[in-house]
Amino acid sequence: MAGYDSIPSAASLRPEKYKISFPEQQLSDFKNLLKLSPLAPHTYENLQGDGRFGVTYDWMSKAKEYWENQYNWRHREEWFNSFPNYTVDVEDKGESFHIHFAALFSKRQDAIPLLFLHGWPGSHLEFLGVLDRFRKRYSPEELPFHIINPSLPGYTLSSGPPTSRNFETEDCARVLNKLMVGLGFESGYIAQGGDVGSYVSRILSAKHDACKAIHLNFSMDLEQPEGVNEADINDAEKKGLKRMRGFIETGSAYAQEHGTRPATIGFVLASSPLALLAWIGEKFIQWTDETPSLEDILDDVTLYWLTQSFPRCIYIYREYHGDSGAHTPHGDPEYRSEKPVGYSWFPQELAPIPKAWVERMGNLVWHRQHDSGGHFAALEKPEVLMADVEDFAKQVWQRK
Repeated sequence: MAGYDSIPSAASLRPEKYKISFPEQQLSDFKNLLKLSPLAPHTYENLQGDGRFGVTYDWMSKAKEYWENQYNWRHREEWFNSFPNYTVDVEDKGESFHIHFAALFSKRQDAIPLLFLHGWPGSHLEFLGVLDRFRKRYSPEELPFHIINPSLPGYTLSSGPPTSRNFETEDCARVLNKLMVGLGFESGYIAQGGDVGSYVSRILSAKHDACKAIHLNFSMDLEQPEGVNEADINDAEKKGLKRMRGFIETGSAYAQEHGTRPATIGFVLASSPLALLAWIGEKFIQWTDETPSLEDILDDVTLYWLTQSFPRCIYIYREYHGDSGAHTPHGDPEYRSEKPVGYSWFPQELAPIPKAWVERMGNLVWHRQHDSGGHFAALEKPEVLMADVEDFAKQVWQRK
């Protein structure tokens, strides 16, 4: 960690060092509640080993046993805190947002600022494998990037959204842009995102001058853009579209619930850590190429539980899965920008849309199609995503 904590001298914000640590009483209460939480009885559905009806009894029972008796949150905190962590207050529309971020600051004058943005049900923890590889490969004097890895407003260690007004993806993007500008990157930065982070990246590119380019590993919109022909789509991409249609038909009910009854599902999942594990664990199993380690899944769910994140982080779903039925920012003409776009395609993404689609959503200048990997690219393929972002960033920054 030493040496990567030199905040740029041009910063107008004054972040404070932060250590991830929760009170012992809170951890004890969590363990007691977990112990008292019963598993569902055996049913035809949860005994199907292929998981086509959701998480299985076998997976849930083993995960509960491990979580309760072997998982060590204090040990995991040591890993999280091996990276520089900060909190800072960002003012927006008369309100103050307490924003958490992990970071690796370079000592190079020409370092490129990168903003890594997670989604739901992820957190900043997704990117720690990427950050770890950067710090192992480069010293602070050699690191070609400033890497900022925030918890999105409303997620885990960041505050918000406000309870007195509606809060949408544009608000989220505006707060994060103010974070980057306040850290001294007013002259430019590159945003990278998947899932919700990709939506925020599109808006940053279209609405905020300081965001000079975006790299995406998710670019979902359900309608095929005009001008795309069958010949423009390769065989792997056709399989990807079939996967997307399967997700819409049998895997998207959670999003409709988030979008139309967020208060109800918020109370449900705030009542039991085991319920939260089932709801989130399913996504890490179904949306990935290879299921992440149980340790990684429990890190994410435990952090959500300890920070009471779930009810306050699903605000984005009301925009895109509520009554409006709006395009996502990827397909919305309002968010089209001529700034450079990079796109990494992973076959087991929940909606791996073709390159030809992305080309019609913006100024696609960089693309790489991979033969493995899924929705949580930073977690599943940190070395691959690191190489993709590094290649894209160096290409477009030279152009800039």
